[in-house]
Amino acid sequence: MRSIIEMTENTAPVITMANVEGGGHGNGGCGGCWWWKKVLDWGEAKIQISFSLPMLLTNVAYYCIPLVSVMFAGHLGEAELAASNLANSWATVTGLSFMVGLSGALETLCGQGYGAKLYRMLGIYLQSSCLISIFFSILISIIWVFTEPILLLLHQDPKISKMSALYIKYLIPGLFAYCLLQNILRFLQTQSIVAPLVIFSLIPLILHIGITYVLVRVTSLAFIGAPIAVSISLWIAVIMLAGYVLFSKRFKVTWNGFSKESFKHVVTCLKLALPSAAMVWWVFLELF
Repeated sequence: MRSIIEMTENTAPVITMANVEGGGHGNGGCGGCWWWKKVLDWGEAKIQISFSLPMLLTNVAYYCIPLVSVMFAGHLGEAELAASNLANSWATVTGLSFMVGLSGALETLCGQGYGAKLYRMLGIYLQSSCLISIFFSILISIIWVFTEPILLLLHQDPKISKMSALYIKYLIPGLFAYCLLQNILRFLQTQSIVAPLVIFSLIPLILHIGITYVLVRVTSLAFIGAPIAVSISLWIAVIMLAGYVLFSKRFKVTWNGFSKESFKHVVTCLKLALPSAAMVWWVFLELF
């Protein structure tokens, strides 16, 4: 045993500054720079980009839909610009951001289900999350109905508050579309299906530009044509994504149709959805 210890002590490598700073040859002549090869792992970076970039483009496209309507409404006059901007900000903080947070529960539940190969549960969780989102959409819609007195309570201009309340009124159908849209997006994302989402987001955006132009500029709807266009375009996006899930063979194991079992998992989804919604909502509230 003593001879082994002595041999180990005599043959142990000595770490010097020369080895660390570039004198070592065991690292391909790079010395201390060898660890950069692990940091600059472009293979892993490409995988991350291939998933994150399509989702980035998808979310930007959906964000631009209400923004385009604000731009068209803003060309009608200064009052219309102020009212549509205020309404859009109010809708984002009180409704749209909350829907994004609620759908966050699917990232955990569907991700775990897909990893455990419980593919059928993904469709069940999707339905449970949609039920939760629809319920909260109803509650938020009630709040939106009282937008004018709330804005007046916050010391906003009476005329702008009245116009903003009118704008919000026609955004209510779009709120229900948006909540379903976010849930379907998470359902697809957890299955690593992201590239087709870019197409399904750009088409509604392109159509939205035409729809908004016609409703605002051509018809007599004018100002209220802008929020109506948002609601129409968001429902087009939902129909396209829902059709993709229903008729594509890629989801034959994760979507088995509507099931009463989804009601049993509402509480499970709610425990994850509420904290997620609170975090997202708080971020947007600070921005507001």
